[in-house]
Amino acid sequence: MARKFFVGGNWKCNGTSEEVKKIVSTLNEAEVPSEDVVEVVVSPPFVFLPLVKSLLRSDFHVAAQNCWVRKGGAFTGEVSAEMLVNLSIPWVILGHSERRALLNESNDFVGDKVAYALSRGLKVIACVGETLEQRESGSTVAVVAEQTKAIAEKISNWDNVVLAYEPVWAIGTGKVATPAQAQEVHAELRKWLKDNVSAEVAASTRIIYGGSVNGANCKELAAQPDVDGFLVGGASLKPEFIDIIKSATVKKN
Repeated sequence: MARKFFVGGNWKCNGTSEEVKKIVSTLNEAEVPSEDVVEVVVSPPFVFLPLVKSLLRSDFHVAAQNCWVRKGGAFTGEVSAEMLVNLSIPWVILGHSERRALLNESNDFVGDKVAYALSRGLKVIACVGETLEQRESGSTVAVVAEQTKAIAEKISNWDNVVLAYEPVWAIGTGKVATPAQAQEVHAELRKWLKDNVSAEVAASTRIIYGGSVNGANCKELAAQPDVDGFLVGGASLKPEFIDIIKSATVKKN
């Protein structure tokens, strides 16, 4: 079975109510391929989740940018998976490189988060990726395999997991992995899943690319056989996000 193209928009820590309404309005008016061609998920900051959910077209979905590692309680400032489920938020992004780097989230912690979110019924965009230093030392594959392993050890069902490969050196820098570089890592990740989880999981799990994806480079990246979509940062706040969604049609040619 072909893997359905997936485009996620990570709005990060951006926006006011008015700006968010404007972005949603642009998305609502856009002519994009149907749901059977592309799955679209946008991820506003926590405070705007209900607003976006209430205004956004029904064929697009929303994701939280994070959630707590276990049930709620005395964890000031955190948001639990249960709360997201209560608000009918279907998706959550976990293990983003910014949280790994700035908040020291370890591989094991991310693995625990993914397992808990799945156990509560959320779908997870799980992020992996290497720094520039790691890439230059030739340890890219080892790094992303280790990050993926920490998730694989904690979960048994991959049906609701999308794996996002995000080279840290290409996030918000304007640098982008070449299509060949992206394909190489995606193929290695798929091989790792085949060797360490199962051939079925390797064939069905969507592996998406994140790292300065924009309207100009998305089609060439989308054409790579193991690139199943994108997790888009800065460009998801701009009209060119529509072009990125449309790049899904490359897979149909």
